[in-house]
Amino acid sequence: MTTDSLTDVAGLRVGHSTRIGDGQLTGTTVVLAPEGGAVAAVDVRGGGPGTRETDALDPRNLVQRVEAVVLTGGSAYGLDSASGVVAWLEEQGRGVPVGPDPSHVVPVVPAACVFDLGRGGDFKARPDAATGRAAVEDAARTEPFAPVVEGNVGAGAGAVVGGVKGGVGSASVRLASGITVAALVVANAAGSGFDPQTGALYGRYYEGRKADYPSPEAHEEAKRRLAEAAAKNGRNAPPLNTTLAVVATDAELTKAQAQKLAGTSHDGMARAVRPVHLLNDGDAVFALATGEHALDAANPLALNEILAAGADLVTEAIVRALLAADSVETPGGTFPSYLDLYGNPDLHVK
Repeated sequence: MTTDSLTDVAGLRVGHSTRIGDGQLTGTTVVLAPEGGAVAAVDVRGGGPGTRETDALDPRNLVQRVEAVVLTGGSAYGLDSASGVVAWLEEQGRGVPVGPDPSHVVPVVPAACVFDLGRGGDFKARPDAATGRAAVEDAARTEPFAPVVEGNVGAGAGAVVGGVKGGVGSASVRLASGITVAALVVANAAGSGFDPQTGALYGRYYEGRKADYPSPEAHEEAKRRLAEAAAKNGRNAPPLNTTLAVVATDAELTKAQAQKLAGTSHDGMARAVRPVHLLNDGDAVFALATGEHALDAANPLALNEILAAGADLVTEAIVRALLAADSVETPGGTFPSYLDLYGNPDLHVK
């Protein structure tokens, strides 16, 4: 039995710390690797990224494995949440060994942030070290293979995609080779997640079936409601955003192969959000490989099926994030969900 989420990759756990109410609409999500870490890489393509420790993931550099990846709200301020994860890992003795004593470790925790400042009403409400610690503790106490909680949680609490409420989404697949590939996204983009001509989700164009087209009447009503929300929020509000993803596999990958996976997985983002990778986005994809299954050494193209799956799963995870999100109205803005605007597309598949 699978969860159809990132935790189908054995050993990975996901935790959220969500801050909603009293001016807050933000949070932090932590992907916790198995003890001993996972091979990791990153590919950043947005023009306005906010990151921490991503240079350590360059295949030319020393660090081979990481114990956790942090996705957080709060823009650059929210990167402080990684400090809480570092402190927790140090207490567990998990990190890069740097001395003779087992406690002498330096946890390398890559992190990236999304822009959600002020969406709850208070510009100064943002994740901090305590938020990060709460998220990693939440991950640590989950059972193995526990489904990922999706929607308005963690780093997705204040996420918005083109004026529609975004959030956390996840998906997985087990390939014919027995290798598992999975993705988790925080969908928070300046671009749109659906076709402005029809209202159909862009990501549904790539799921091997005809897209789910809302009725023309439903689409006109949705456009009216979105225009009202935009007017209420202020049309001149800067669409500062970012979509983040973690793509993971239980295959044995080098850092260079993991970096290739992170790069091609951006294709899945481009299928589900248009436009993408803008100057006011900080789009980034992390790749993790736990090494349970060796690739076929006799087949130099064995990585291809993992690369293709990573892109497909990022697309699917963005769709799931949009469908899992709930509408939000705060002093900082009105952000209707796709389901509230159009209803459930699974009920009218053609």
